[in-house]
Amino acid sequence: MTATMPKVIAVLLFFSLLAALPTHGQGIRSHTRPSARPSTEVSDAQATDVTLTLNEVSVRPIQNWVRAAGRIDSNRKVLVAQLHPPDSTFVKVGQRVRAFPPESKSSMFQAWVTKVNPKADGVSVEVTLSSVGRENSLNYVIEIVTERGDFLSIPNEAIIEEGGKRIVYIQEQPGHYVPREIQTGIQGELYTAVDSGLKAGDQVVSFGSFFIDAEYKLKSSDEIPADK
Repeated sequence: MTATMPKVIAVLLFFSLLAALPTHGQGIRSHTRPSARPSTEVSDAQATDVTLTLNEVSVRPIQNWVRAAGRIDSNRKVLVAQLHPPDSTFVKVGQRVRAFPPESKSSMFQAWVTKVNPKADGVSVEVTLSSVGRENSLNYVIEIVTERGDFLSIPNEAIIEEGGKRIVYIQEQPGHYVPREIQTGIQGELYTAVDSGLKAGDQVVSFGSFFIDAEYKLKSSDEIPADK
């Protein structure tokens, strides 16, 4: 009896392991499941078809439009508008402006900020049109181009919103692209600040990013076997 005890114990351990497999099978599969593709390849012909465009991650000024309602003077040359924080803090003399009367959006006028007068609750802004305003139009929408500062940034169109995350595709090597999750800061009219996930000099896909994303997901799903 004593000689057979080790064999009995070994058999019992073997069957105990078998019984445990159904419970942990999913965990085992998850460890052995192939990871997503490291990159997706796009041919020169495909890149040409979708007009694939790359932009370098770099430090650049981020601009925003500050919008307000203005009223024109009797000479139809100067608009006056009131701005409040935080927008008022970014408006300065010399900034470019475009203005148009609400009843005629096609009547777009170029203009400049010519005076900024501080007020208790913001500023009073004077905007001078480059030409005489539209006859019989007293009220205007003014849009002032303001700079929020220099930031490490990428084009807005490079960013893909996905389940609360922001994804971009970077060129790993010519013709090969990989996804990268990023954290972003201030968003301007053309560019968005990048807080983390990219570094200066990275090449991100701007125009064509959704095509790259679709290719990546399609090829990744083809290469990952379904659970049995």
